[in-house]
Amino acid sequence: MIDFSFERMKRVEENHALWWEHRLNRPLACVTVRDVRKPEKPYLHRVLGQANCHDFSIPAKDVIADLDTALSTRAYLGDAYPYVNFDAFGPGSLAAFLGAKVDNRTGGVWFFPQEKQEIADIHLHYDPENVWVKRIKDIYRAGLERWGTLVKLGLPDLGGVMDVVATFVGTEELLMALIDEPEEVMRLVGEAESAWVTAYNDFASVLAPQGGVTDWWGLWNRESGYILQCDFSYMIGNPMFREFVLPTLNRDTGRLNNTIYHLDGKGELKHLDTLLALPNLNAIQWVPGDGTPTGIVWKEVYEKVIAAGKGASVVGNPQEVAEVVKALHDNLHFNFSLPTSQKNVAQELLNIR
Repeated sequence: MIDFSFERMKRVEENHALWWEHRLNRPLACVTVRDVRKPEKPYLHRVLGQANCHDFSIPAKDVIADLDTALSTRAYLGDAYPYVNFDAFGPGSLAAFLGAKVDNRTGGVWFFPQEKQEIADIHLHYDPENVWVKRIKDIYRAGLERWGTLVKLGLPDLGGVMDVVATFVGTEELLMALIDEPEEVMRLVGEAESAWVTAYNDFASVLAPQGGVTDWWGLWNRESGYILQCDFSYMIGNPMFREFVLPTLNRDTGRLNNTIYHLDGKGELKHLDTLLALPNLNAIQWVPGDGTPTGIVWKEVYEKVIAAGKGASVVGNPQEVAEVVKALHDNLHFNFSLPTSQKNVAQELLNIR
């Protein structure tokens, strides 16, 4: 049995809504502690993840039954709540919904075009009858039937529009095409954006009974919302970012109620001022990147984000995040999933709110 109540879920939803509006007056603190109790029943299969997302032989109701068992072993502290992260189908899964091959032989999910084509021959269209789309919807329906609104089901990790284009064109080829064939790039960006919006609305319509949406980062939205990104932007300058990426982001932040941007790596910091100028963007998630210090060393970045009237989602280890929260406090968010051996650390994080 999942240790959570409908009454508590209402409070959590309200706190998330206040945070998006910058009216919570404290950090939004989401801390989940794993394995605080033993499973009440044996697992039927391996819990849904990137390594087994391709196994359609497992009935959707069994997928949900095993997720229910896993969620029941956890404690949800602060503003955390039970939800299913559909990054199990891989980052940038929109590519799969557009017909890309899915390869998870390494345990992670990667996407590749069915065949290599010249950019002029590539056309991107969302297929609601795609096998991956239908599989995710089947799991959604089984989850809604079992949990109602107590457990939230996340939207797939659709990925950024340019990142999806890069999947089909090739990263190096796309970099060259920005210079040699900008019109073809803009055409594909338009097709990918249209597919992204259609996919978002398609999945969100199935999830309507749960009263809102969430995504791979776990922020709850009573209406519409998502974590936006463009990892490809690491490799281009700000003028190209403004030309090829910004228009889509401007439309996304206008069409969705709540948006946070996943700023991934030092190479993307050159775009921060451009992002902060987006009037409808609510927040920034700053991820310094592998091998780079996190936490208080980036205090100036977090201060800049907050000064622009945006929320800031802080990543790092618990000590690093605690230092940022103590220094800046309001308009911050953090999200941890900790082992039961660190339950005292979880409580310390909640105490500094």
